[in-house]
Amino acid sequence: MARPKPLTDHPTAEAGERRVAVDVDVVILGGGIAGLTLALQLRREVPDVNVVVVEREAHPVPEAAHKVGESSVEVQAHYLREVLDLGDHLETEQLRKFGLRMFFSHEGNHDIATRVEFGQIEEAPLPAYQLDRGRLENYLGTRIVDEGATFLSQTRVSSVEFDDSETHTVTVEGPGHVGQIRARWVVDATGRNGLLKRQLDLAKPLAHRANSSWVRVNHMIEIDKWSDDAAWVERMDVEFGPYGRPGGARQLSTNHLMGHGYWVWLIPLASGSTSVGIVADDAIHPHGNFNTLERALAWMREHEPQCAAAIDSDPEGIQDFRTMRNYAYGAKQVYSPQRWCLTGEAGVSIDPLYSSGGDLMAISNGLIADLIAADLAGMDITEKTVVHNQVYLLMSEIWLVAYQNQFQLMGNPQVMVAKVIWDTIMYWSMPGLLYFHRKFEQLSERPRSFESLFKGWKIHGRIQQFFREWHALDDSPASGAFADPYTLLPFIVELHEGMAAQLDDDALDEQLIANVSQLEYVAGQLVETIITIVNDQPSPEVTAQVEAWRADPLLAAALARHGRGEHPVSIDQAWVTLGRTGNPQRATNV
Repeated sequence: MARPKPLTDHPTAEAGERRVAVDVDVVILGGGIAGLTLALQLRREVPDVNVVVVEREAHPVPEAAHKVGESSVEVQAHYLREVLDLGDHLETEQLRKFGLRMFFSHEGNHDIATRVEFGQIEEAPLPAYQLDRGRLENYLGTRIVDEGATFLSQTRVSSVEFDDSETHTVTVEGPGHVGQIRARWVVDATGRNGLLKRQLDLAKPLAHRANSSWVRVNHMIEIDKWSDDAAWVERMDVEFGPYGRPGGARQLSTNHLMGHGYWVWLIPLASGSTSVGIVADDAIHPHGNFNTLERALAWMREHEPQCAAAIDSDPEGIQDFRTMRNYAYGAKQVYSPQRWCLTGEAGVSIDPLYSSGGDLMAISNGLIADLIAADLAGMDITEKTVVHNQVYLLMSEIWLVAYQNQFQLMGNPQVMVAKVIWDTIMYWSMPGLLYFHRKFEQLSERPRSFESLFKGWKIHGRIQQFFREWHALDDSPASGAFADPYTLLPFIVELHEGMAAQLDDDALDEQLIANVSQLEYVAGQLVETIITIVNDQPSPEVTAQVEAWRADPLLAAALARHGRGEHPVSIDQAWVTLGRTGNPQRATNV
């Protein structure tokens, strides 16, 4: 296949400063984080690729008062740090994240020290970051130009015309000019606007219905100062934790205030601001209760008074207010052999609880870069496109089951602590391990890995249902307990570090098989522990549910594996019981 060559020039939004070729390899619609990172990845990985990014907003964008999506976890952090070589920027211009932290509701939430706390007391082995999106996107906008891409800010896409031959045509409009860009590939990174999704009728609604509203305030909210309880304060006052890594401050975590049907995030930003957001199940907390600034603050005063007080202490410090209704949606298709793709929120949006949007963006951009590289090298990408599309949509489903119908659990401390630990080990055992080893692009060539991923997904889905069934039997209150996942499940450290183990292909297959077997063993321990707990207070409802659990094929297999003791290291049930060891018991008045 002949590579397209520049024919004529077309002025940019900064007319007279630089010019852009009409005929290019790739045009990316949207210059937010998804489009800018894809452009940078393409310039780094695909030889001589000609990339144009078209962004309707003027650059530079404001810091802090910009976009939601500030918290990263391991996959996105690895993508930014290692794949895109943004380590210097992340370490000097953003904040290191001190893990995920949750506080569960207790008696009106007036004293955070009485709430069950889930979180770490020392740094994780692999870093993640709190991202000031405005600061990051401004840096990326400059970086992609330095790397040889063209960035057209303040330029609107007015139409996209597809052609099955060499090039598609994108018509753009900027200050004082109208022009056309002919591109072999068109990638939609326009976010929730979903330009190509609308044009091609690719929208796929999801049953997961939740809403969000958020503000940013121009100061650091110091959650560590919300209580003067000595034991609560001293809990984090360590120079080094049990594994020899430095301790940290709660306020540098992605903090979550959890309640029935909702959670509230608090995320510190390097620019000095704090992002505060409400996320709630529409059936439990209708969006109309918090869809304006005044209503959101009133809702916060009712449900999270300490957080509300931190905002109310400086009403002039509120920088912005945004809201998002029905934020979760899917897509029928995200990649096409006709050389168009959707990435980031232009394709799929699941839920912000575990910061999955950034992870899905990283996976998607890698799959797209692989398709474009193969096509520009002259390969037939028809089959590869089908497989990549299936892989990405499967990963979206794996993330979705952790959220859909699960907001009802958020006020149940014991169920939620076990669930968050389960979700974490699942994430590091399968998608994290595969991503760090750059294997999503090769899953079709590695049937053992794909088989393990699919088996793990089935177990994961059944355990999510199990959490709902457990919650229906036992919604006991709890207070004051502290659950550190690294202490409760020591092998979590190995899983975390193991993502970056740089295994060869055969060793990776074996590790993935071992991880899924470990997941099954841990699932069996979870189910057996809860059967013992609920049987302590028998009833016809409990008896029927326990019988159903034992008869379920997936749970029965997990129970059998646990019963045979098929794990090299003894695992204490404390991760299921809010840190209590010995005979399992209910969580009441912990």
